[in-house]
Amino acid sequence: MGFGSYDESEQERQQSNDDEDIEGVSAHEHEHEGTVNVESDVSTDALVERLSEIKSEE
Repeated sequence: MGFGSYDESEQERQQSNDDEDIEGVSAHEHEHEGTVNVESDVSTDALVERLSEIKSEE
């Protein structure tokens, strides 16, 4: 075999082993119910202005 060549049967074997090792992941495993409240003395306008300043610095 030359550089970069591969044995197709070996690749298929590796892929089938990889498929067997995969455990299912629950999409709902880390779901949380609730609310988030943020209290700030800074106005929305001031925050948007600061964001604009940050973007212009880049």
